[in-house]
Amino acid sequence: MTEDAPRAAELLSRLIAADAPFALIARDGTTVEVLTGEIVDVDLLADIPLIDATGRPREVLALVPFRQVRERGFECHDDGAPLRCLVVDRRVALPRADVLSTLPGAPVPLRDAGFDIPDEEYAEIVRRVISDEIGRGEGANFVIRRDFTAAVDADPTTAALTWFRALLEQERGAYWTFAVITPGHIAVGASPEAHVSAQDGVVTMNPISGTFRHPAGGATAAALSEFLESAKETEELFMVVDEELKMMSAVCSDGGRITGPHLKEMSRLTHTEYVLRGRSRLDPRDILRETMFAPTVTGSPMQNACTVITRHERGPRGYYSGVAALFTPRASDVGSDAGEPTHDLDAPILIRTAYLVDGMLRVPVGATLVRHSDPYGEVSETHGKAAGVLGAIGAVPRTGAAAPLDAVAGDVIDEDAPAVAAAPLADDPEIAALLASRNARLASFWLNPQGATEAGPFAGRSAVVVDAEDRFTTMLAHQLRHLGLDARIVHWSEVTDAELDAAELVVSGPGPGDPRDPDSPRMHRLRDIVARRLDTGRALLAVCLSHQILADRLGLDLAPLERPHQGLQKTVDVFGTPASIGFYNTFTARAAAGATRIGEAQISADASGDVYALRGEGFASVQGHLESILSRDGMTTLERLIAHALA
Repeated sequence: MTEDAPRAAELLSRLIAADAPFALIARDGTTVEVLTGEIVDVDLLADIPLIDATGRPREVLALVPFRQVRERGFECHDDGAPLRCLVVDRRVALPRADVLSTLPGAPVPLRDAGFDIPDEEYAEIVRRVISDEIGRGEGANFVIRRDFTAAVDADPTTAALTWFRALLEQERGAYWTFAVITPGHIAVGASPEAHVSAQDGVVTMNPISGTFRHPAGGATAAALSEFLESAKETEELFMVVDEELKMMSAVCSDGGRITGPHLKEMSRLTHTEYVLRGRSRLDPRDILRETMFAPTVTGSPMQNACTVITRHERGPRGYYSGVAALFTPRASDVGSDAGEPTHDLDAPILIRTAYLVDGMLRVPVGATLVRHSDPYGEVSETHGKAAGVLGAIGAVPRTGAAAPLDAVAGDVIDEDAPAVAAAPLADDPEIAALLASRNARLASFWLNPQGATEAGPFAGRSAVVVDAEDRFTTMLAHQLRHLGLDARIVHWSEVTDAELDAAELVVSGPGPGDPRDPDSPRMHRLRDIVARRLDTGRALLAVCLSHQILADRLGLDLAPLERPHQGLQKTVDVFGTPASIGFYNTFTARAAAGATRIGEAQISADASGDVYALRGEGFASVQGHLESILSRDGMTTLERLIAHALA
C-alpha cells in the first residue's frame, strides 16, 4: 500500500455516494485509471463529442453497441441500446494495489442461473448454420451467441466493484480490465482482444481466434500442441485475419502488415492471435465505423454475417461484440486545422464481459462456426468461455476445467485452484516452432513491409473493382495499386454502365450466395456486368462468385461442392503453372473431365472437372481468392491473369 491508498479509497467512496457515472480501466499492469464525467447518449459515431464548444479536444469513453452496424447498412435485431459516451472531465491514475485494497471482496450470490438457450437447442442452431448458411455459400464462418443469465440481489455498484476486484486479482493476459458504471447499465469485463487502435497515425488490429480450454491441473505444452495442430483452429484464425485485413485495406494507405502468430494466455483459456498494422490519416471515428465489427465475434463476410446472426440469434446483442472506445486527445501539436486527426483511439472488443441491468446479470458468449464444426464441441466452447468470465469474477467455482454451467447458482470459490500457469507456454521451444510454422502457408505480400507503391507493370491504367458484398475487394484493390493500376471500388448496386465502359479493366468481385439464384438483384446485376464486358471485348477479371457467373455465361454447369471450400488452401494448376491459392467457395463451375476448352475459352480444371480458372480474348477469371493470406502465389497469379485480360 502506498501513500495514494487513502486517496483511492476517498475517491471511490465519493463516487459511490454521489451515484455518479465513472469508469475504472486497468491496461498497463500497474495502474488503474479512474475516469469521471457526464453521460451523453448519441445516435451516430460521427456524433461522439470529441470537441467542446470552444473547439478544444476532449477525452471520451464510448460504449458502442452492436446495433451501430446499421451505420454500414447491415442488419441487426435493434434493441435501441444507446451509443453511450462518458465525456471525461477528470482522469486519475492510481496504483493498482491501492485500488485493490479499497474494493469490496465479499462474494456476490447469484439466483436462477443458467443459459437462456439449452445445450441441445444451441447444438441444433449450430447444425442449421452449417447446413443452411455455410452449406449454401452464405459465408465462411459465423459467430452465434447464447447468454448465461442470473438474478443479482446485491447493490449494482457494489457488485460491479466486487467483480472488477476479482478480475484484477484472478485474470491475466487481458487487454483491458474494466468496469463502466452508468445510469441503469453496468459493464464489467476483462477483454483479451483489442479490436482497433490508432496512435500517431498507426492503426493496429488484433485478430484472435481459437480457444484452448485449460484442463484440470493447468495447461501443458503437450495438450496445447494438440490444439495448435488442429486444422479447424488454424483455419479459423486464418479466416479472421483475412477478414480484418479487408478492414485494414479500407482504412490504411499501406494495406496492413501481419505479424505473429502469438499466444494470448489467460487464466483458464489460451487463444492464438496475429497483429496487423498500417498507416492512416482518417478520423478515428471513421476508422471505427469502417471496422465495425470484429469478425471474431460476427463472422465473414461481414455484411452477410450480420444477416445470418439476425436469422439465428433469438434477440438483440446489446453491447456484446461492440467495443469500448477511448478517444484521447493527441499529445502532439497536430489538430484538425492541419488535416490530421485530433485524437488517438484505443478500442477493445466487448467480450468476456458481464452486464448488470435491472438486477439481472448477463454474460453473452459465442462460438465461431466453420464448415467442420462439431455442434457439441461448440456447445462446450460456450461453457468454457462463460466459465472463464464467471470464474474470474468469483461467481462460479474457480477450477482449472470448466464444468457445465446450467445448474450453477452459487458463490463458491476454490481459492486453492491454480489460476495461472507456472511459465508462459509460448516460451516452450516446441510451441514456438508450431506457431512459427503456420506462416509458411501464408502469402509473403502480407507478411513483409509493403512500403510505398512503386510503378508496377500496369502503371497508368485504370480499374473499377465491383464490390459484390464481400470486402475482399479492398484487399484486391490494394494489390492492384501495387501492380500500378489506378483502382477504384464501386458497390454493385451503384456502378453505372458508363463507369464500366470507361475503365480499362473491370474486376468483378467475390460475394456470398448462390450464383444460380434467379431472384437475386445482386446476381442479376453481376450477370449484366460480366455480359457487358464480354460483349464489348473490354478487359475483365472475374473472381470467385463472378468467376462462377462468367462460367455460367460461357455454358459451364454450376453445382454445390460436396463439402464447402471455406478457408481452404489448395495448390491447383492455373494454365500450366501450379499455384497455392486460398478458396472460400461453396459452389463451383464444372466441366467435363479432361476438358480444356469451351468455345473460344480455355479451361483450367482438376481431374474431377472443377474449374479453377478461365481465360479468353479480353477476359480471365479465378475461383480462388488471390488477395487472401492463404494465397502464397496470389500476386504472381494475379499479375498473369490481368496481363492476359489486358493484352
